[in-house]
Amino acid sequence: MTTRPIAFDLTRLVTRLRHASPSGIDRVDLAYARHVLAGAGPRFGLVSTGLGPRVLDRAHASRIVEAVAAGWIEDVAAESDPIYRRLEARLAGRPADVAAGRGPARSSTLRRRRIQAETVLGIFRAAPVAALPEGSLYLHTSHLRLDKPERFDWLYTRADVRPVFFVHDLIPITHPEYGRPGEAERHRLRMRTIGRHAAAILVNSADTGERTLAHLAADGFGRPPLAVGHLGVEPAFGQEGPRFAPDRPTFLVCGTIEPRKNHLLLLHLWRDLVERHGPNTPRLVLVGRRGWEAENVVDLLERCESIRPHVVEVSGLSTHGLAALTRSCTALLMPSFTEGYGIPIVEAAASGVPVVASDIVVHREIGAGFADFLDPLDGLGWRRAVEDLSRPGGEHREALARRLDGYVAPSWPAHFEQADALLAAL
Repeated sequence: MTTRPIAFDLTRLVTRLRHASPSGIDRVDLAYARHVLAGAGPRFGLVSTGLGPRVLDRAHASRIVEAVAAGWIEDVAAESDPIYRRLEARLAGRPADVAAGRGPARSSTLRRRRIQAETVLGIFRAAPVAALPEGSLYLHTSHLRLDKPERFDWLYTRADVRPVFFVHDLIPITHPEYGRPGEAERHRLRMRTIGRHAAAILVNSADTGERTLAHLAADGFGRPPLAVGHLGVEPAFGQEGPRFAPDRPTFLVCGTIEPRKNHLLLLHLWRDLVERHGPNTPRLVLVGRRGWEAENVVDLLERCESIRPHVVEVSGLSTHGLAALTRSCTALLMPSFTEGYGIPIVEAAASGVPVVASDIVVHREIGAGFADFLDPLDGLGWRRAVEDLSRPGGEHREALARRLDGYVAPSWPAHFEQADALLAAL
């Protein structure tokens, strides 16, 4: 990594101090923060405030980063994760009160809020942006505040600073029907902020990169240097590690419950499977919190009596708990209509678990060679896949498993090789 001074934008991580678990963007933000702050050369944290940016020294910034990580309790072992232990008991057909135990208590909301208040107070006492050394790099990896262009006007004053932005996706622009009202225009503002200021851009997939450069060009901006780095799979995901034997074929779906993830297709499919197979219906496990405009999915989850014994909803799993669950499942299903990347696909592949995914460009980019691809509207095709994979020793199941022989998952070191090369070239 370059020894040039780097200021990493910590604004999103500061706001996440009050949250008990991270989102996908949060995990990327954390990985970059740790990577940058551990590097040689001058390193700083930068936090956007209503009174202008504040610059924190390396030690102060690192304390904030580790406080956020500690609040999420991501590194707890699967066996010590009470959510995982209750889920394991249910899926294995054991009494939950015997298997679950108590497990360690999670950080309280009150404690997280106290830490956030103390952190905010320290930030307002920090130095102004003039404290950044001449010619620093500024790295922003979260999308946060980019829809407020005035928060980045300091880059006009400090024209010597070279800004680098990470674009996770353009979904609010390309598929506005899946976002909150007004989100498309907010994302256009984010992209304009990037267009005005970016000396370079980082992306998670070639598909995101192509869409980003095309959008910027159409909006009248240039094509800054761009690096593609597939997001790394955490070491917890692999074929070795804790696992359990579910009492029947069990299919995994990971991601926020929202329309673009296409949970609705799977729930209708599961209702059909119940009619066809009765008590022998395979199980579906939905991992992720409930998102916005998911009323149709929620109605089925809460009011469809026939699927209730066969569909399990869970959120708040630790990374190790999710990894153990993944290893234990029959296959991962990912029928999304659109994605910027698709980390569950490579996590499942790293765990030796077959993958059936929607036939979209980015899924082929990261899953070619091992995944089965189906149109996200092909309900009969998804039903055939689930039924075939549910047969122990079935040919389809064995074929998908063989495709994973020798698979090497994307890693964070490999990702940062691409990012570091881009930063060093500026």
